[in-house]
Amino acid sequence: MGHTAVIYGLDIETDTSCDGWDPAVARVRTVALSGRSLDEVFTGPEDDLLEALDRRLAALPPGIIATWNGATFDLPFIADRARLLGVDLGLRLCLDRRLTLDRAPLPGHAGAYRGAWGHHAHLDTFRLYGQGSPSPTWTSLRTIGRLLGLGPAAGPCDRTHDLANEVLHAHAASDARLARVLAERRIGAALRLVDRLAPEDAEVVTVAARRLERLARHDRVLHPSVATA
Repeated sequence: MGHTAVIYGLDIETDTSCDGWDPAVARVRTVALSGRSLDEVFTGPEDDLLEALDRRLAALPPGIIATWNGATFDLPFIADRARLLGVDLGLRLCLDRRLTLDRAPLPGHAGAYRGAWGHHAHLDTFRLYGQGSPSPTWTSLRTIGRLLGLGPAAGPCDRTHDLANEVLHAHAASDARLARVLAERRIGAALRLVDRLAPEDAEVVTVAARRLERLARHDRVLHPSVATA
């Protein structure tokens, strides 16, 4: 791929008014995409924004999508939500139990994923900066950005449902830009850590859908009169 690889930063913000870590109940509010000549934020109805993101990625030159903890959060979250909404994306994932990224997986998931999106590879920049670090300082994207002289002096509230739309958009775009710049700063090491995903390795991620189905069956067993009303 060479040291001239194109890097695109990607970051999602989820609805934290409920459990923002659980794709079975929380929606994707925004997705930010950052490149050397673009900073774009996708918002609106969730199915529309995911479809718009998919079309945009398909139109961009092949590159590497850089995320922060995307292997355990952003990518499987998007995959679960797309499956629930019936949205067909070019996102492909493969569970890799060998990946240990010092972060708990999403509810119901067994671990981290290797990924690709259309003709783009994926890199989790946490593996470049945060993994194996003895200090919790290096597990926060915005903290690392501040230490390296990137990004704002302080980040906004973690509960993104409390943010005005304009601030939320800037927040998402900033994180996507940070993920990209961090990958670019260590491009040699980054290229060695890019996910390798063969087409036959890809799997359909339906964890949230299966969990909701199990909960519905359990509820019907507990309340059969309600289910048949």
